[in-house]
Amino acid sequence: MSQHAFEEVLAPTHYFDRQFGSEAAKILPGEYYVTARDMVLVTVLGSCVSACVRDPRTRIGGMNHFMLPESGGDAHDLLSSSARYGTYAMEVLINQLVKLGASRARLEAKVFGGASVLRGFTTVQVGALNSEFVLDYLKTERIRVVAEDLQGLYPRKVYFFPATGRVMVRKLKSVHNNTIIERERDYGRRLKSTEIAGDVELFS
Repeated sequence: MSQHAFEEVLAPTHYFDRQFGSEAAKILPGEYYVTARDMVLVTVLGSCVSACVRDPRTRIGGMNHFMLPESGGDAHDLLSSSARYGTYAMEVLINQLVKLGASRARLEAKVFGGASVLRGFTTVQVGALNSEFVLDYLKTERIRVVAEDLQGLYPRKVYFFPATGRVMVRKLKSVHNNTIIERERDYGRRLKSTEIAGDVELFS
């Protein structure tokens, strides 16, 4: 059975990206995608963060898109209730990478997002908390961070090519509608009303 038979996704939007002449998957808040194919993974981040994680030897990689539910907790506390959701989002991605054939020991990450676009939406600086969380998680799990572009004022559009590890980031300095902000507000509301996920059994 080929490794592609094990490919698993969470509600992706597939399309053909004319700019890159490549199959593409668009990752929305709360989603992830893992692949062994030569394609591009695309997401737009406001206060949310995205981890682009890959095994450079097998060229298997994936991307998630998440934020911590509001709790006012400290992102450094990986045991807090909100961080449990972030941990779940990361573990699901890593679990699927390993399931597809990646080596956990070889994984490397590039992380993006965490902008201050939800000002007034929350009492805590949610973008900063998301950024701190993802860096703390990767440090704790000993996954090397080879690139990061976190926080700041502007949303980002991220293109990740898992086969090569290449990432292109475009700052969206003139967003003429509130689609990104509204999408993240809705996602934040869903997180507040959803029971925080439990542990994921990790493959070693």
